[in-house]
Amino acid sequence: QVQLVESGGGLVQVGGSLGLSCAASTSIAIFDTMAWYRQAPGKQRELVATITTGDKRNYADSVKGRFTIARDYAKKMVYLQMNSLKPEDTGAYYCNLNNRWPFRDSWGQGTQVTVSS
Repeated sequence: QVQLVESGGGLVQVGGSLGLSCAASTSIAIFDTMAWYRQAPGKQRELVATITTGDKRNYADSVKGRFTIARDYAKKMVYLQMNSLKPEDTGAYYCNLNNRWPFRDSWGQGTQVTVSS
């Protein structure tokens, strides 16, 4: 079981930037897809960004052009750079690694991002 630890969250003003990191305890190369999700208070968890082994990136419409997902196999890290932050970006951000076959699905404990207006 891969252990994931997110870091980099915090309090930032509107328009500011934050960089989130997700450190894995083992190789991330065994996963098809790496992703960031977020969950605002009282809302369902939503997909923010994904990156596949083929280096294909997808973003939620609400973050396109502002967020960038990246990974580093050698360092066993997944990143999310967030720019031009808005109050609606506030929430707990979770790292997820997923593999379809054999099935593997790992989650971090989350890191809080708060954007103040």
